[in-house]
Amino acid sequence: MTILEATPVQDIPDVVKRLRTTFGSGRTRSADWRREQLGRLTAMLRERESEFANAINRDLGRAPAEAYTTEIGFTTAEADHARRNLSRWMRPERVSPPLVVQPARARVHREPVGVVLIIGPWNYPVQLVLAPLVGAIAAGNCAVLKPSEVAPHASRTLARILPEYLDPDAVAVVEGAVPETTALLAERFDHVFYTGNGAVGRIVMEAAAKHLTPVTLELGGKSPAIVDRHADVAVAARRIAWGKYVNAGQTCVAPDYVLVDAQLEDALLDRLRESVHQFYGADPRRSPDYARIVNDRHFERLQRLARDGEIVYGGEHDAASRYFAPTALRNVPVGASVMQEEIFGPILPVIPVADVTAAIDFVNEREKPLALYLFSESQAVQERVVEETTSGGVALNATMMHLAVAELPFGGVGPSGIGAYHGRAGFDTFSHKKSVLAKPTRIDPPIAYPPYTRLKEALIRRFL
Repeated sequence: MTILEATPVQDIPDVVKRLRTTFGSGRTRSADWRREQLGRLTAMLRERESEFANAINRDLGRAPAEAYTTEIGFTTAEADHARRNLSRWMRPERVSPPLVVQPARARVHREPVGVVLIIGPWNYPVQLVLAPLVGAIAAGNCAVLKPSEVAPHASRTLARILPEYLDPDAVAVVEGAVPETTALLAERFDHVFYTGNGAVGRIVMEAAAKHLTPVTLELGGKSPAIVDRHADVAVAARRIAWGKYVNAGQTCVAPDYVLVDAQLEDALLDRLRESVHQFYGADPRRSPDYARIVNDRHFERLQRLARDGEIVYGGEHDAASRYFAPTALRNVPVGASVMQEEIFGPILPVIPVADVTAAIDFVNEREKPLALYLFSESQAVQERVVEETTSGGVALNATMMHLAVAELPFGGVGPSGIGAYHGRAGFDTFSHKKSVLAKPTRIDPPIAYPPYTRLKEALIRRFL
């Protein structure tokens, strides 16, 4: 059993104060500082990849290749993208002032908000702390990072390595659990970025409201996959299986359930089973590429959810190693717990529907998801689903791959989240858009000032 490291609660105000002093000095505002820090971040991920991968494996049983793809390589690409585009993002944006205020020049300056708090989850304990940090650094902020205590090896590795690469007076790691997080939330920050579940998201938002601090909440929910009758079933099954079972289903944008055209239900289930065999062999327990459930509490929850339908394949589990096999369910009542809770594990309910209209209605009757996946070769069906549903993001004939496009904002809507990040969206999340208007003094028309004659009023009404 790993003993959680914790930052002394009494030290937390001093940590925040130190970062605020750094921000007040102005050094984080320069483009050179931002580029240097982003470069150091990528150097850290490349040079210490094996240490991060080992920590992720100890917490979640993930293979080094999967840790690289979903965390280390992903975040490196995010930081490289920000570094390449930083000059363009920082450039003031010119806008055209209306005739009524001419002559004048108007522009939008993006400036850092100050000292930000980033609270990360356990399921991708490196990526989901450092990817938001990329946006915070690119925007010129100082940041306190709070990794998840549920992934203690990753938390300890971040706390140990980060100060060796990043400016320790601008980026700090606070370790711990509820007491330390509570102490952090009692401090005044200029932005709070939280990734996790909705229940804690509400606590974070309530705490931030006491200081009128803006928040970004990356939550989750039940992300559906729709398999239309015009789908390539083999490809759909392979891509759904990959998206569902990577990290043993512990992904906020994993397909939570499948709505399949009833004519294709049997074919899809057969293909899903084949895909699992191709990925992980006859016994996924022996596969070095299949992860484990993070802790006993989540393991026991999954055992309960698996009883909500008929197991088509999988279902095997071992409490000692927290192994839970890739599993699919059919004949699942829509009111069952597995269809009400976010599963966050390798259990995939497959629900037959009459057609794509029924699938759209099913999705729209529920809370807005973080992601929606459609498999269909029909352009008309693709357009319908995009236009007639609401979700944080959509991937057509793919799962989760929209996250890899740096300039696609990633975030939820309603219960699945508030705000977005990645690429330019991350830079904007941690920036204040300051409006600047400049007028010359050599021209000062009297029409702007009292007394307002009929002629002045007529001119004002004409041009305003």
